[in-house]
Amino acid sequence: MKIVLFILSVFTLFSCNKDYSTKMQRGHWLGELQVNDTENLPFNFEVTADNSLKILNGEEVILVDDVTYKNDSIFIKMPVFEGYFAVKLTKEGMEGNFINEDMNMNLPFKAIYNSKERFEVKEAPTNDVSGNWEVVFSPDSDQENYFAKGIFHQNGHRVTGTFRTKIGDYRYLEGVLDGNELKMSAFDGSHAFLFVATIKDSVFNGVFYSGNTWSAAFEGKRNENFELPDANTLTTMRNDAENFDFSFPDESGQKVSLTDEQFQDKVVVVQLMGTWCPNCLDESIFFSEYAKLNSEKDIEFVALAFENAKTDSLAFEGIKRLKDRLGIDYPILLAQYGSTDKVEAQKKLPMLTQVVSYPTTIFIGKKGKVRKIHTGFNGPATGAKYVEFKNEFRTYVEELLEE
Repeated sequence: MKIVLFILSVFTLFSCNKDYSTKMQRGHWLGELQVNDTENLPFNFEVTADNSLKILNGEEVILVDDVTYKNDSIFIKMPVFEGYFAVKLTKEGMEGNFINEDMNMNLPFKAIYNSKERFEVKEAPTNDVSGNWEVVFSPDSDQENYFAKGIFHQNGHRVTGTFRTKIGDYRYLEGVLDGNELKMSAFDGSHAFLFVATIKDSVFNGVFYSGNTWSAAFEGKRNENFELPDANTLTTMRNDAENFDFSFPDESGQKVSLTDEQFQDKVVVVQLMGTWCPNCLDESIFFSEYAKLNSEKDIEFVALAFENAKTDSLAFEGIKRLKDRLGIDYPILLAQYGSTDKVEAQKKLPMLTQVVSYPTTIFIGKKGKVRKIHTGFNGPATGAKYVEFKNEFRTYVEELLEE
């Protein structure tokens, strides 16, 4: 009898101490997305409550507050971009997949609890990569190559920064210099970027992975004076086009046109964008804040969305999610769905010579004439360039308002 009571007491003790919870543990986690058979993309996040967490990329903090539990599975929905994690808890942390159906992305995922180090460091850094770099992606392809400006800051092993291209930037990158190997990554809730390069003297060579469907070689050299093409010259109006105009539906199905009364005798800023586009998100945050702070002025914003979503109803769901999350008051019209192809986008706006990038910003004066077209957006990850853009934007809009 004593033996039976002893066994029961031991069983009760272990049963009371065992954690049967199906909730995520609060604290720091290291997540890894598998981009191919040999490379994993790490990123950091912090679970702050049962139903919320923060994704961390350098100075960027992305709040995720749509977490649901169903049976033994956890579904973590991204706040703005279309995509979600479907995971199950394990002894070490969690495992599952990150899924973005619009982008045909399904990445194996695992996360380890109570781990902060994004990349393992084995050796002391052999260089200091702080400064500006002249970079070319796909250098051996005349058709696919493009230039970028690497902007990095190094503190010991830790490296932060971004790559600026003529159409935007790769958001907040964070990583390390391990010996002579530079490793940087970012996950913004939709886009998964991994850069791996070997540095010798003032030159590096590496590979850029975007999700599990695309990769490109890149090479760079230190060049403090390197500059990209002027973003105000890449897209222009056709010589035979008299005016810029559009007619696309809003979420109620009502067609909105530049000839509508709300835009007359005002400065109009037209934003070509997509709810899937990270640089468009950064630009939308800035435009929304500016519009609210200057609501008494004769200026109107309107966005034309080019969406991956397969149906117009799904596209409008994405638009509503973006407007609600960012508190956007200006109209976002659906210009195209089922594809973000820029050639098709130009057909929707035939008065433009081309659509090079999302976002593209078109400035229209009070008399209805296009005054400037700006390609791309330099987001907050670009540091001084972002500050420069904001100052130039405010100055130019004030000039248009005074005409």
